Amino acid sequence: MVPDKTWLVSGPEAHTYAQALERIGRAAGWLRAAGIARGDRVLVTARNTPDYLLSWLALMEVGAIQVPVNPAGSDEELAGLVAQVDPKLVVTDAELGSRLTGRTADIGELFVSPGDGLGPTPVDEGDVAVMIPTSGTTGHSKLVMQTHLAYVMAAEGFPCWMGLTDDDRLMTSLPLFHINAPAYSTLGSVAARAGLVLLPGFSASTFIDSARRYGATEFNAIGAMLEILMRQPPRDDDADNPLRLCYAGPSPERERHLEIERRFGFEIVCGYGMSESPYGLIWRHGTRPYGTLGSPRQHPELGHVNDVRVMDGGREVEAGAVGELELRNPVITPGYFEMPDETAAVLVDGWLRTGDLVTDNGDGTYTFVGRKKQVIRRRGENLSPTEVEAVLERHPDVAEAAVIGVPSELSEEDVKAFVTPAPGRRVDVADLREFASGHLARFKVPRYVEVVAELPHTPTGRLAKHLLPVERTPAEIDTEAAR
Repeated sequence: MVPDKTWLVSGPEAHTYAQALERIGRAAGWLRAAGIARGDRVLVTARNTPDYLLSWLALMEVGAIQVPVNPAGSDEELAGLVAQVDPKLVVTDAELGSRLTGRTADIGELFVSPGDGLGPTPVDEGDVAVMIPTSGTTGHSKLVMQTHLAYVMAAEGFPCWMGLTDDDRLMTSLPLFHINAPAYSTLGSVAARAGLVLLPGFSASTFIDSARRYGATEFNAIGAMLEILMRQPPRDDDADNPLRLCYAGPSPERERHLEIERRFGFEIVCGYGMSESPYGLIWRHGTRPYGTLGSPRQHPELGHVNDVRVMDGGREVEAGAVGELELRNPVITPGYFEMPDETAAVLVDGWLRTGDLVTDNGDGTYTFVGRKKQVIRRRGENLSPTEVEAVLERHPDVAEAAVIGVPSELSEEDVKAFVTPAPGRRVDVADLREFASGHLARFKVPRYVEVVAELPHTPTGRLAKHLLPVERTPAEIDTEAAR
């Protein structure tokens, strides 16, 4: 135990392990006094602050189920999630409280209690600990149920996979309403008896300076983060920082990978994980399989716990072929909350169908090819094209909309919308963007909009999105550049 060691640092705040545990106990006592018990659902507008992070650990202590939501969501999205989850309590703050219905508590309230000294409520390893909202139509998000066992095994595995020690200080700017920052950075730091730096968000212009300020030695990057860092003006002291490791996904190409490492002086370890299972793939120690997602993650003490296969048409593919990545391990989600059909579609005979296409390289590594799902991945977030289309079609000037993912210069995808005008109307793209911004989180608002006379359809009347051009066209408007 390291009670007096500084664990959590965020801005001017710093908490030792003992101080953090004491605050967790306070919040747990408040929650119990408020009637929150094992199995109760609590929706949390999870900003990246110490109090929100510690409130999650307090909910774990009382055995409640946290539903962490994006605080930047629109009023419509937040209201839809509250209706879907029907939480016993909503934990939020003054800025958001007036936007939410039901029984609410300000995040600061949780820490005024002296605590009840009861300690952790007994739970089963298979109890649901967190329900993570992913893509879905407004008010009907897929809520990935994840167990206490999943978070424990992720915490135990991450330091081993990355080669972390108690001398490290992990830094995260990733949101607390995903799985990465809580499972890997937060609990991984605890398992390693290391430190944790919590940033309010990702800022490319200050990120490396933050590492210097806090003495961070490791961070996790998803999506375009590394590319955005590389687009900052080069400085002579870019490599003069304490960072030694970066966990990243997806994997850059070899030359780009090495270029990033040379500029900033840290080593990049690539991998693949998801809300449905934190045990995915990662580069094995001592290997550098550039461009790949690595090999199946295993447990440092339990040994082999994770199986991987690549399937196409119900059969496992041969080496060199492409198919859907499937996983089988003890920390696969029990399913999607109150969505039995969606659950049955991805959980088959103990295997998780990830919906991602990979190449089996024949040497125990796998290379990402693309997404089988229609979900668009933008800025580290998943979004549903159907949801965006529904919002655009509510604009009085729009008759029909089709939304697709298009290549982004920052990796992952950007969102493009094709819209047809309503009879007798003209679509003003700037007005349409403003309308969408009022109903959707920022990352869901289309970057590109193209007004077309008609959209392609299948014989049954469905949108034939495969016929829409993913390359840039002269008729499209870059709404971000036009702002």
